[in-house]
Amino acid sequence: MNILVIGNGGREHALAWKLAQSPRAARVWVAPGNGAAAAVPLASRQCPISNLQLSTTDPQPLVAFARQEEIGLTVVGPEAALAAGIVDAFQAAELPCFGPTRAAAQLETSKAFAKAFMARHGIPTGSYATFTEHAAARAHLRSVDYPVVIKASGLAAGKGVIVPESRGEAEYALSLLMVERAFGAAGDEVVIEERLYGQEASVLAFSDGRNVVPMPPAQDHKPVFDGDRGPNTGGMGAYAPAPLVTPALMDTILREILQPAVDGMRAAGTPYVGVLYAGLMIPALAPTGNSTVCKRGAGASVMDTRPKVLEFNCRFGDPETQVILPLLESDLVEVLEACLNGDLDRTAVRWQAGAAATVVAASEGYPGSYPKEREITGVSQASGLPGVTVFHAGTRRSGAGRLLTSGGRVLAVTGVGKDLPLAISRAYEGIAHIHFQGMHYRRDIGAKALPRDLHFSGKRSLWPVS
Repeated sequence: MNILVIGNGGREHALAWKLAQSPRAARVWVAPGNGAAAAVPLASRQCPISNLQLSTTDPQPLVAFARQEEIGLTVVGPEAALAAGIVDAFQAAELPCFGPTRAAAQLETSKAFAKAFMARHGIPTGSYATFTEHAAARAHLRSVDYPVVIKASGLAAGKGVIVPESRGEAEYALSLLMVERAFGAAGDEVVIEERLYGQEASVLAFSDGRNVVPMPPAQDHKPVFDGDRGPNTGGMGAYAPAPLVTPALMDTILREILQPAVDGMRAAGTPYVGVLYAGLMIPALAPTGNSTVCKRGAGASVMDTRPKVLEFNCRFGDPETQVILPLLESDLVEVLEACLNGDLDRTAVRWQAGAAATVVAASEGYPGSYPKEREITGVSQASGLPGVTVFHAGTRRSGAGRLLTSGGRVLAVTGVGKDLPLAISRAYEGIAHIHFQGMHYRRDIGAKALPRDLHFSGKRSLWPVS
């Protein structure tokens, strides 16, 4: 089978890497890909992986290529491609394409749509209001008595969420989005949302439009500096499974969040086929007397202690994919086909015991402006270490074959081991071999999980392991 992956980041490299391990894979194309395609090491076999210089948001050339090369499976990586209707175009051409349609992807492409959807279906999330006029939004902001988060409703490349520390900062954020239009059309509609407190977790699940199969939970590290300091990024590292999400909590998430979302989309006539990613806030609990309270701003009040949805994404996460897929024992091609064929409930999705951690090597200045074209060394040495895989993100090859930086997040170095400490150790051992001028990475990825129970292979696990 010939396979096409759409996208150019670390997520897409991880998808190509995993899909190429399938015994059914003959060749994998990545459009447009990055510097990884020249040489992707595979433990068991060598499946050619090639870049394809086509846009991720122009459907027809991609459809034409899929027909020409007899592509048996296309997998969409980035949200912009889903918003552009890539899946719809492939469906119209009767070509198999994994991912939600443009209508179903509104769960990510419109935060206003997602919040209204959750309200209709009783999916737990923070209080909110949506606005298209700046004056009305500002008046609402001045009327609420709780900390808020300001969100551009549309896609803003992961940068449209602002967490102000004061009312003055919140008013400035509204002006930035709605008056100065810092994120363009993404700020045509704005969501003012209750700020939630606790620990964030990412729970991704496969869906065939009716059935839901969760993946091992992960925790991403958004702030650029150690200790969760500094501006938010696309993600500086991740680990899985996240002990914060216990099997009992996963039961709740599946029952109260994931399954109702898929059921609601099907009932609306827009069945959700693809990966559904729930970004969750797990409340930080503290006992007081005979009650349980959750921190809320400067004070505390009795609150709902259920996990709540911060956002839905409609695709594999980045960098979560780089820690989840290395733990997948099942053939990814077969799992994705089961989603497309509507028989996910009859397909075993198995995960290996152990853990994975990934550390992102970023460019100097990221998430702000950053230099490019800096030579990268040490990738082959890192990739040769036991339990280490290097996934490319912002890289490219020069005409002479040199590996150069081309983005803010450059590489993700993933370690896999029998437990989380070993996985973390391997990831950092790998990244120590890699160098480029101005390289920056966090040195505390996974540290918050180390005191907790690390193993998820017991009888109550929702993700079967061998």
